[in-house]
Amino acid sequence: MQESRLFKIIYHLLDKGQATAPELAEKFEVSVRTIYRDIDALSGAGIPVYSEAGRHGGIRLMKDFVLNRAVLSEGEKQEILTALQSMHAAGNADGGQTLQKLSAMFHLHAENWLEVDFSRWGNAGSDKETFELLKSAVIHCTSVRIRYAGSYGAISRRTVHPYKLVYKSKAWYLKAFCTEKQGMRIFKLNRIIDLEMLHESFTRRDIPEPADASGPDCHPITLRFPAETAYRVYDEFDPAQIQRLENGDLIASADMPADAWLTGFLLSFGTQVDILSPAYLREVIAEQAKQIYEKNKP
Repeated sequence: MQESRLFKIIYHLLDKGQATAPELAEKFEVSVRTIYRDIDALSGAGIPVYSEAGRHGGIRLMKDFVLNRAVLSEGEKQEILTALQSMHAAGNADGGQTLQKLSAMFHLHAENWLEVDFSRWGNAGSDKETFELLKSAVIHCTSVRIRYAGSYGAISRRTVHPYKLVYKSKAWYLKAFCTEKQGMRIFKLNRIIDLEMLHESFTRRDIPEPADASGPDCHPITLRFPAETAYRVYDEFDPAQIQRLENGDLIASADMPADAWLTGFLLSFGTQVDILSPAYLREVIAEQAKQIYEKNKP
C-alpha cells in the first residue's frame, strides 16, 4: 500500500508541480503525519523531493527530475505506446517520432494496429483538412469563421471559439463558443461548408454546455425488417436492441429522435420496414411517401 502511494505522490507532483501535505493527505485518504513520513521515505530513496514553507510553499520535486523508465511495468509501457499509436493514426504528425523513440527506449515493438480515417467516401482531402484545421484551432485557441448549413436549410456565417472535437453516433461534432449567439453551440463537421482560420486568439472560459448537448428528445420506436436487410439493421442498432424471429425477420426496438431525421431514415428502407409502433409514425411515413410519389410521378 505504501509503495503504491509513494509512486502516486511522485506522479501527482510531476503533474501538478507542487502540493501541500494536507492536500496530499486528503487525496490519498491518510493523515498529514503519514504524508510527511512518505516524503521522508522518498527522500531516503534518492528522490529529490523537498518542501518550502510560506504562503506559496508546498512539497515539490527538483525541477529537472525525470522518473526512471524502470518504474514502469511492461503493461504500462505498452499502454503508453498504444496511446501514441492512436494519436499517430489520428493524424498527429509528431506522434510518429515520439512513438519510435519510446519504442526503442522501452525495447518494445509498437504494432501498427489502428488506422483512423475521418473522411466521407470520395471526399478524403476536404474532410481531413477541415478536421486538421479545427484540431489546430482547439489546441492553439484560435478563432475560426465558418459557413454552416443549419438544420432548417439556412446557411449562416459564424465566428466561433473551438473548444472540443467530439465523435458521437458515427459523426464528428465541434463544441464551440459562438460569438454571434454568445453561447456554446454544437456544429456537425459535415455541415461546415468552409472555414477560415483567423489571426485572433481567445481565452478559454468555463461556459455551460449547450442546452441540446445531450441530443434531441427520443421516443420508443419498434420496427420490423426482413432478413435480407440485416446488414443495415446491425449498422444502425445495437445487437441488444434486435430480436431475430424464426423466419429470419428482425425486430428492432430503440429510443430514437422523432424528427425529420427519423422520417428520412425510415424512408431510406423503402418497402423493407414495417413500423410496429408508435401508430402515428406509420401515418407520417405514408404521407411523406405519398408526397414523394406525387412529386416524382411520370
